[in-house]
Order: sequence, then structure tokens, then C-alpha cells
Amino acid sequence: MLAKVYLISALCATAFSAPTLSYSPGAAAVTPDMKVLSDYFRLISSKIQAGRNMAAAPVCNLARAQLPASGMFLPSPIILSLFNTKRKLTKLSSIALPSPASGLTVYHVAIGRGTQNYTCSSNATAAPTALGAVATLYNASCIASTYPDLLLAIPNLALQFPTPPSTSALSPSNLMVSGHHFFSNGTTPVFDLNTPGGQFGSIACAKNSSTPAPVGASAGIGGKGFGAVPWLRLLTRDVQGNLQEVYRVNTAGGSAPPTCEGIINTTFEVQYAAEYWFFKK
Repeated sequence: MLAKVYLISALCATAFSAPTLSYSPGAAAVTPDMKVLSDYFRLISSKIQAGRNMAAAPVCNLARAQLPASGMFLPSPIILSLFNTKRKLTKLSSIALPSPASGLTVYHVAIGRGTQNYTCSSNATAAPTALGAVATLYNASCIASTYPDLLLAIPNLALQFPTPPSTSALSPSNLMVSGHHFFSNGTTPVFDLNTPGGQFGSIACAKNSSTPAPVGASAGIGGKGFGAVPWLRLLTRDVQGNLQEVYRVNTAGGSAPPTCEGIINTTFEVQYAAEYWFFKK
């Protein structure tokens, strides 16, 4: 009985923040993909039903969390519909990123929601130049350890809603802020995981490996856009604490158009969301 109460309380806190959404005045109006939203609530419902038969409450133990890039986790049919609104079958086991270095363990898992930033010169045929990214990070560690299929659904779901203020919870999953992501220069991504709610450290990285997002990954809001940004493995460049590696996986949106046609001499943003996995020694 206690397990059922715990599960229903936790999942309701995750799910039922959806009807009331508040955003900064400058946030763009976005119409959520209702199919993605309905599938998410259907998944929440299935978790609640399963919880009725649980003998013990789920435990938030990151030792159980498995990085999707390892190919050890395959999604259910419900999750495939959330991950990919066109319902093309996608094998996440085909994603080729190196495994974390020996001796490292999962320290924190976050959902990043923000923008990939680009600029175009006066050459209409040139590809846009990447200027880095800005995102707020939301604590998803317990979901990663207890409900990995639910975690997989959240980036595409989060993309369907405008970016909330940097101190607000992520709707509709109600995840709390655990840090911020930005670039200190054109090539150095920084993750600051120090907030009033927790001190997880900070890390400046350099890209080690990348692989294209799976075929069928969410191209953008409402499934419309130029594709999901690649999955990445990042290694520490300047670390404060024990953080050593960061993975960006399960990306949704964020890619720029192939050329600058129609947007010359412009700096612009593309909305995106992703999972970020942090490993420590």
C-alpha cells in the first residue's frame, strides 16, 4: 500500500502540472503536439496502474541508471510514439558513442531545454555557423534510475512547450532546476550544476565524439524542423569537483537549416531539448 501511495504521489507531481503553464513575457507562443502530450499521460497512467501491484516503493539509486548510448535500453511501443511522432521504428542500440571511461559512475542526469544558436553571413549558400547553446538543466536523476522509459519521453515532450523562465520547473513533467548550460567561447560548453537546490559542481568540456541522432528523432516543435542535433560525448577541460564526462543523448530539435538562404546576416536560435548524463570519478 505504501508503495502505491508513493508512486501515485510522485507521478502525479510529474504529470498534473500540465494544465497551468506560465512563461516569461518574451517566450514564443507554441502549440503543443497533442499526440505527444496524450501519449505521455497514457504512459503516466500505465505507471500508476503498475504501481498498484508493487510491494515496495521505487528507490532513487543512480547505480541502476543506464546511459541510452550504451545500447542496453530499448523503448516500449508507447515510448517510440513519444520519441518519434511519425512512429518510425528506431533502434537506439545502433547509436555509436564510446562508453564512459573505466571507473566513472553516473553522478547526475538532467533534461536540458533551451536553444542552439547560429549565425549567417552574407553568403546565402553557406551553412549557418554554430554559436553554441544556452539551456536550463532540470533534475531527472530519480526518473533515470527508476523509470528510464519515461525519461526517454521527456525531451520531445518538453520541446512542445515554450521554454520556461530559468528558475521555474519544467512543464509538464514538473522537474526542478539543477543547473545551467552555456558556452564560454565558441568551442567550450560549460555546465554549472550549482543552484540553491543542490551543489553538483561545474565542468567545462571539449567534444570527444559525436553521432547523428537516430532516424525518426523529433525534428523540432510539432515534428517540424531541420532535425535533432547529434548525440555527444564531452570530456572535461576545466573541472571543479569530480565531474569528468558529459553525454548529450535523446536530442529533440536544435538543428539549423542547411543553408543561409533567406536568413543572411542574421543571428538566430533553434529550440531544442536533450538528456544530459554527468559522470564522476
